[in-house]
Amino acid sequence: MRETILELARAICAPTEAEEPLLEALASAAEAELASRLGTEVSPADCGDAFPCAAALLTAAGLLACRTGGEAEQFTVGDVSLRTGSGGSGGAEILRRQAERLMAPYWQDDGFAFLEVRG
Repeated sequence: MRETILELARAICAPTEAEEPLLEALASAAEAELASRLGTEVSPADCGDAFPCAAALLTAAGLLACRTGGEAEQFTVGDVSLRTGSGGSGGAEILRRQAERLMAPYWQDDGFAFLEVRG
């Protein structure tokens, strides 16, 4: 499954040769993260194509976040302006949310609930 995840992640973020080791490490971490949230009754294979797709999205999100770094707040040269900062890895956040939506039907309940609080 790791090769499928890497192949999909490469299609999403087109890593450079220098980024390949990082991509492989991110794929391993994404696969472990998703599998840990499945619980004991569901395996990655039970999720069909959703699991490798979600893992690839998380992998690409990690690489994109590393690329942007979020350091420059604003940079302008002539008519060209670049602003990153906290919103610089916005594309990565979109990929993470998509991965969560793909896996939501398979994840175990995390026990979160809103409770009424008397004020």
